[in-house]
Amino acid sequence: MPTNLPPEAMDKWELVEAAKTPKEKMDAMTEFLKFVPHHKGTMKLRGEMNRKIALIRDDLDKKKRMGTGKSSGGPKLFIEKGASAQIALIGMTNVGKSCLMCTTTNSKVRVTPTPFSTHEPVPGIMNYLDVQFQIVEAPAVMEGAAEGKAGGNVTLGLARNADGVILMLDLSRDPIAQLELILAELEKSRVLVSKPSGGRVEIERRPAGNRLRVIIVGRLIDCSMRDIEELVRSYKINDAIVRISGAVTLEDVENAIYENTIYKPTVIVANKLDLPGTAANLQRLKQHVNGKLPIVPMSCERKLGMQELGKAIFESLGIIRIYTKEPGNKTHSDHPFALRKGATVNELAKNIHKELLMNFMFAMVWAKRLPFSPKKVGMNFVLDDGDIVEIHARIA
Repeated sequence: MPTNLPPEAMDKWELVEAAKTPKEKMDAMTEFLKFVPHHKGTMKLRGEMNRKIALIRDDLDKKKRMGTGKSSGGPKLFIEKGASAQIALIGMTNVGKSCLMCTTTNSKVRVTPTPFSTHEPVPGIMNYLDVQFQIVEAPAVMEGAAEGKAGGNVTLGLARNADGVILMLDLSRDPIAQLELILAELEKSRVLVSKPSGGRVEIERRPAGNRLRVIIVGRLIDCSMRDIEELVRSYKINDAIVRISGAVTLEDVENAIYENTIYKPTVIVANKLDLPGTAANLQRLKQHVNGKLPIVPMSCERKLGMQELGKAIFESLGIIRIYTKEPGNKTHSDHPFALRKGATVNELAKNIHKELLMNFMFAMVWAKRLPFSPKKVGMNFVLDDGDIVEIHARIA
């Protein structure tokens, strides 16, 4: 059952959500716990809050001992998203990440055999099917990264912030051992790269002014959509998208509000395919993964597999390209909007301009799947890859 917290606790949780610094968040969580009753229904919540408070306190103490007086509060370096989607490129040292960046993006990185030569994130733009992906090379992962070893908090923080992840492996070494180490460090940081079995709840906060939207692909157990909306709003979350898949209870939704486990679409890049003996390691890797994640065999040195990488990223993110056309024009724009599968005309209008959404009248859609094209549609019409959309709005 949901925790059924008292109103005072709900008010304190709003302060946790609004906290700007690690110390503010720690203090707000501590105050929040004072109003959380002790009973079986709140055990998981109290445990999660105490875990987070301990992590922040340890970080603050570490910085104090170092004489900086400041907390990292997560990744030390943040890369602002500069394309349709941001992809974190993660791997152990000397697997070829910098070579991949040079081959697929416009970044100016130095390729060197020296281990751990990348000390900070390096971004670059990769183009595929009129869509731009921002690939960010992260510092190398090693055992203990989740505890901050070798700047692991930077790398794992990038993975949390990105829209997707590339796990890069060296086929000339044991790829399974590399994969398992990286997955273990990601899991310790509560980042999942495989869709969890059973029900799943994702809550995506949106800028103020957006409405609360619940998307259900699956079924609700002993609750209704209205129950979910009321629960989420009770935590003062009014601008968000709640995505539900599989069989989910009201308690699962409440747990998602507190917990920070997050799923990231992921592609495995198996590099150095050109070296002797790597074919056998590739086969072992495929058997180990067993189809749970897409694998792109590649040789960055010989520029093999580049096109397949773009396709794998595109498909794993569930991207659709929507081309727009102004009323009266015969041709559409060459630069599409990259949206997620299931997006509607409403979401396209938001991406173009909020005034267009406010003054929306109707849209015309050209699509091969339609029996008659163009078709006049409303805001809730679901779009698909390659659609051409012409939005008509009242003149303000």
